[in-house]
Amino acid sequence: MTTTRDVENFLALKRIAMVGVSRNPKDFSRHLFREMCSRGYDMVPVNWVANEIDGRESFQCLQAVKPAVEGVLIMTAAHETIRVVRDCAEARINRVWIYRAGGTGAVSEEALAFCREHGIAVVEGYCPFMFFKSTGFIHRTHGFFLKIAHRYPAAA
Repeated sequence: MTTTRDVENFLALKRIAMVGVSRNPKDFSRHLFREMCSRGYDMVPVNWVANEIDGRESFQCLQAVKPAVEGVLIMTAAHETIRVVRDCAEARINRVWIYRAGGTGAVSEEALAFCREHGIAVVEGYCPFMFFKSTGFIHRTHGFFLKIAHRYPAAA
């Protein structure tokens, strides 16, 4: 189960790959990517078919990223997440955030089990926007409703 410390530890990283960031500039993943860049993160796009995203070189796989990243934000379809966490293990990346705002998002039980077995720390679900200081109203509201429903990360 994800704790607030897990979230804080991930958000304390500086160089983060976003796997599954869209080529569509209006897609939510691009909005989040740009927001993280504006907050000082050295974001690395990973998209299997894009050469660049928002002026940054895009990589087809995590193993090709140089210099290496400290963590990975996964925004793929759930059935692709297992491949991404296997790539993380191969690239010796031990921190991942598996995105979910609603539904299952990128979360897969198989990927979570793989992470546990391979010592990869996971923020399971959630949207990073909810945890940014001075974030937008909709994101604060999302967090508020998760707290009411007792689905917000537990205090560490």
